Amino acid sequence: MGFTGVILLTVGIWGKVSLEVYFSLLNEKATNIPFVLIATGTVIILLGTFGCFATCRASAWMLKLYAMFLTLIFLVELVAAVVGFVFRHEIKDSFKMNYEASLKQYNDTGVQRSEAVDTIQKTLHCCGVLSATDWESTAYYVEKGFPRSCCRYHSCSWADRKDLKKQNQEGCFLRVTTIIQSEMGVVAGISFGVACFQLIGIFLACCLSRSITNNQYEIV
Repeated sequence: MGFTGVILLTVGIWGKVSLEVYFSLLNEKATNIPFVLIATGTVIILLGTFGCFATCRASAWMLKLYAMFLTLIFLVELVAAVVGFVFRHEIKDSFKMNYEASLKQYNDTGVQRSEAVDTIQKTLHCCGVLSATDWESTAYYVEKGFPRSCCRYHSCSWADRKDLKKQNQEGCFLRVTTIIQSEMGVVAGISFGVACFQLIGIFLACCLSRSITNNQYEIV
């Protein structure tokens, strides 16, 4: 079971690194998803060590305790999966709303959400929420034009920053949600596989505990 913990821990760290810029434009609860995976993976690794110790000691009560903890973690993962599935549309709406708010509050002085917007627009070669014209209703556009991250070329002059034709036209919302769904799908698939291994671990722990208990009775 320690191996499955390592997998979850790795996936959590990967999610934190690869999806952090997108999570920064969601609500605070969404940003905790990678930390939940990291914490769960760490707990499973510790439980795996405990399970090995219980097996070596041939302790029935320790194996029962190990199975109980695995069951609790499995139930937590199951609830988290259901909640994620039910509220997946709300995650999209939350991202869209926060992205629109970030455009209105955008400035190029290093504010975290402004940096996230720039990173997304540069990386995905997109501009605005649904299209580049979303910027035209912002205070930043009135003062300076489109941000540099919207430019479809290597760089845009000050004059170019007012020229819509020089900007990436496609909005970022669809591209971001596609990436999030794809990568979260990978996370969900791996988590499901880990959960199946946990069920096997629970079953084996219960069987071994029962076998040890029966042997103790036979000896008595």
